[in-house]
Amino acid sequence: MKAENEQRTGLLYGFGAYGMWGLVPLFWPLLKPSGAIEILAHRMVWSLAVVGLALLALRRWGWIRELVRRPRKLGLTALAALLITVNWGVYIWSVNNGQVVEASLGYFINPLVSIALGVLVLGERLRRVQWTAVGLSFAAVLVLAVGYGRPPWISLILASSFATYGLIKKKLNMGGLESLTAETAVLFPPALAYVLWLGATGQSTFASQGVGHSLLLASTGLVTAVPLVFFGAAAIRVPLSTLGLLQYLAPVFQFGLGVLYFHEAMPSERWVGFSLVWAALALLTWDALRTARRSRARLDGARAAVHEPA
Repeated sequence: MKAENEQRTGLLYGFGAYGMWGLVPLFWPLLKPSGAIEILAHRMVWSLAVVGLALLALRRWGWIRELVRRPRKLGLTALAALLITVNWGVYIWSVNNGQVVEASLGYFINPLVSIALGVLVLGERLRRVQWTAVGLSFAAVLVLAVGYGRPPWISLILASSFATYGLIKKKLNMGGLESLTAETAVLFPPALAYVLWLGATGQSTFASQGVGHSLLLASTGLVTAVPLVFFGAAAIRVPLSTLGLLQYLAPVFQFGLGVLYFHEAMPSERWVGFSLVWAALALLTWDALRTARRSRARLDGARAAVHEPA
């Protein structure tokens, strides 16, 4: 019962995280004329302020001593921080440069990258349907490369960085708030140095664009911290495969915003590429649901056999 409650809580956290990420393309354009790197630096600085206040209110500091005493865990935290920095920076740049649709593709193929990591890192074996889905995803990337005139680098970087980040979070097994605090603490010194350098050289938009703009930059801490805390809480409560299913929610919103709100072009070859990705995801979803039903049936059968009278 406790395990079921934990999974249910993890699902709620996952829905919250991916729902907020799905709508965040509406936020980043509000921060112009700030560039992607300046936004990223403020995001790091203000995120630490937000999670620091949360920890202060909750008085949860004991984990810091344990983390510092475990070099391997500290190293994984630094690696997670590096990966999320790459992911954040590329995503902000893509949204503010009219590439919301390609960014959404990165999160559509994220589950497929997670499957590849499961095979390469965790030694998992794929079922036939999963191999078919992986093959469809490779075909989709080739079609989209032809359509874009280049490989969809934004999508590939976003997918690989975030899938690897999720795997590391799983290995760290830290609470969402604690892991985000550790990551932002690693990122804080270089981010603060960059923000101060921008101010000293007169290139900062924080104080030159009015109070409203300053408040928006400061709010990047909340925009960053809340969904990541939710994601971290979900990652330690539900299987990696379940996280892969949940993350469909974010790119659906992002794709819809890119096409319907930002009016980005969708020529026929892009529709073909996205359709192949969606077909792969449909196969994965069907296979996951079928496997879950079979597992439950076997478990129920085993329980019934145990309780049969001798």
